[in-house]
Order: sequence, then structure tokens, then C-alpha cells
Amino acid sequence: MSANAVAVASSDVGLDEPAPDYQEIDKLIELGINAGDLKKMKEFGFHTLEGIMMATKKQLLAVRGISEAKVEKIRESCGKLIRSGFSTGIEVRQKRAAVFKISTGSEALNGILNGGIQSRSITEAYGEFRCGKTQLSHTLCVTAQIPNETNAQGKVVFIDTENTFRPERISQIAHRFELEPDDVLQNIMVARAYTSDHQLDLLNQVPGLMASDRFALLIVDSSTALFRVDYIGRGELAERQQRLSKFMSNLMKVAEQFNVAIWVTNQMTATPDGAAMFVTDPKKPIGGNIMAHASTTRLYLRKGRAEQRICKIVDSPELPEMEATFEINEKGVTDPKD
Repeated sequence: MSANAVAVASSDVGLDEPAPDYQEIDKLIELGINAGDLKKMKEFGFHTLEGIMMATKKQLLAVRGISEAKVEKIRESCGKLIRSGFSTGIEVRQKRAAVFKISTGSEALNGILNGGIQSRSITEAYGEFRCGKTQLSHTLCVTAQIPNETNAQGKVVFIDTENTFRPERISQIAHRFELEPDDVLQNIMVARAYTSDHQLDLLNQVPGLMASDRFALLIVDSSTALFRVDYIGRGELAERQQRLSKFMSNLMKVAEQFNVAIWVTNQMTATPDGAAMFVTDPKKPIGGNIMAHASTTRLYLRKGRAEQRICKIVDSPELPEMEATFEINEKGVTDPKD
């Protein structure tokens, strides 16, 4: 192994893990909350004090055996242990110092993203088939485990809704970075989702994983495919958007609780009205304003010549609209050869 090779994230090796940004709900025992009630909340998907404060009263009451009085006591106790009100801009800046970047595998793409995809935010990539969404997902599975000046290094959760995850592809990309493929694969937790309800259920299990180990990245490929299948026609559009909104909201809560990067892919559809003939590109991403508002950074991927692809930043709170060209080959996502 060369001097450039690095160790893969693993709980079995001496990894210098950063202090967690969350507090586990077991701390509530010190304030008189029953351990049995906390066990029920964990089984329901609440593992951190921050997660409890992010939940609505209705969501907390859905936990079996948790009464309204208990909810009030639990929320009051959380308020004593964590700060949930206003902070100064200086304090927010200090908190954002813990944000890290995960390399995309392409220096050109990293350049327009100011280093890579950010933690504590949702990065959405949308485009037609074969434009690089899944290939970027596989490359990120590997690079998330490689430490650098901004990457805290950690494991990966991959929610697969279209049967796109390929261990063989991970192995190819791992060899590029001189990593042991089995070590890389061991650090990727993959779940195949078959319905939109199943997709939401799987996301509810993620806090339990992240509360017990160091994770850096959560991938959903694709975030909208199952909602598109399960809710058909304009009559079900409102319900679909509500469920999709809930899913995206829960993703952001995970990102903020555990300081992880969220990478979601999205499909496109043709505009089904007469206005399509008057626009340059009649295709648009699925999910409408729900996806547009829920995503922190939106990337539009399109095909270039041969194996080259073009990425454009469509929306970001801090990045300008820019484009970069990258290439897809046996090594994953790389810079173009010429």
C-alpha cells in the first residue's frame, strides 16, 4: 500500500472519532424519566434529546404507553439539557465549524461545490437515466470513509429504492483509492425499500444506527421513485406530496441531529401541458416545490459526450450557479481525461 493510502472508517480500529453533536435520551433518567418509557421511545425511533425536541406532540403521543402528561414532562426535561431557542450568529458560526465535506471523486465537481457535499444538509441530484446519479452515489459510499481536512470519516447508510446498489461497483472504486473492498463494504448499511411506507419505516430506523456508531453519509437512491409508483394520478397528488414532505423533513432532522451529509437522487418527468413546447427543456424533477424547498443544494445532471457528464448547481444558499464536467469510468466518478 502506498503512502497515499488511508485507513477505512471502522469501529474496530483506533479511529479518532469527533464528539457527537447529539445527546442520548438515556440522560433523561437523571431527571426522573422512567427507563421503561425511554425504551419504548427508542423502539419507536427516538434516540436523542434533539430528536425529541424536533418531534411534534402528536408524534410523541404515538408512542404506546406515553401519555400527554409524560410527553410534557419529557419535553420539559429535554429543555433543561439542551438549548432549543435562539442563538447569536456567532454561535451559529461556531456550530457550523463542525460541518465537513465529502469528496465526489472529481476535482472539477468538488471545485464548484466548495470541497464536496456538505454535512448537516441535503444535496439533491436530479437528471435523466444514465446521467451519473447512481455512479455518484457509489463513489460517495467510498469517499465518505476516507478522512481529509474536512471529512470526519464515517460509515454510510444506503436506502435503495430501485435495486441499484452494486457491491461489485464499490469494490472497483475502493481499489482506485487503494482500500480493501471488504472493509469498505462492511461499513455500508444497505436496505432495499419496496414501497413508500417501507421507505419511511427504514428512515425511522436510521437514528438507532447513528446513535450507536459514527456515520458520515446517508444516501437515498432514489428519493421519489416509490412515491411516484404508490400515488398515481392527480387525485392522489396531494397525499403523495404530504408523505414526500414528511420523508424529506425527517431526512433533514437526521442531518442536523447527527451531523451527516444527506445525498438523494431524483427522477425527471416531461411537462404534460402545452407550455412544454415553448421551453428549452420540457423535463422537470419529480416532487415539485416539496423537493425544491426541502433540498439545501440542488444539482442538475445531464449527459455530455461519451462518458462525460455535466453538473450544474441549480440552487444553494451559499454557492453560485456554476457547471462542471466529470467522467464516469471503472474507477467511479473522476475528472475528464482531456
